[in-house]
Amino acid sequence: MKKEEALKYLRDAKASHVKWVQRAKMLINGVNVEEDAIPVNSTECQFGVWFYNEGQKLNSLSNNPLECMKNIEKLHFELHDIYFHIFHIYFNNHKKGFLAKLFGQKKDVTQAEISMAKDYYIRLESISAKLLDEINRLERRLIAIPEEKIELCI
Repeated sequence: MKKEEALKYLRDAKASHVKWVQRAKMLINGVNVEEDAIPVNSTECQFGVWFYNEGQKLNSLSNNPLECMKNIEKLHFELHDIYFHIFHIYFNNHKKGFLAKLFGQKKDVTQAEISMAKDYYIRLESISAKLLDEINRLERRLIAIPEEKIELCI
C-alpha cells in the first residue's frame, strides 16, 4: 500500500466518524433518523470497519507505538457505549408495528428522556474530540514516514 492510499483510507475513516457523530446529534435534535443509520456496534460503523481491517496495518509502522492504536480503540469503544444509551432512549423498549418498522419511526420520548440523551451526547462529543485528536496524531505519524518505509511495512 502506498502512503497516499493509506492516508486516504485514514482520512475517509475520520470523515465517516464525524458523520456518525452528526447523525447522533440529528437524532437528539428531533430529526427522523433510521434506527440502523447510526450503528451501535463499534465494529459495524464505517470507522470501525476501517480500524479493524486496513487500520490494523498501521500497527507495523516504526513511529506508531501500539499505545496510539490502543487509545483509538478504547475511545471508539467508549463512544459506542455512550451511544448505546442514546439508542435505547430513542429506539428500544417499545413495540413497533410493521409500518413503523418499515418507515423507521422512533418511539415517542419524554422531555426527561430528551434531556438525558442530550447529557449523553455531551459526553459523546467530548470523547469524539479525544478520538479525533488521536486520529490526527496517527495521521501526522503517517505523514512523517518516508514512502519507501510505508511500502515495506504495510
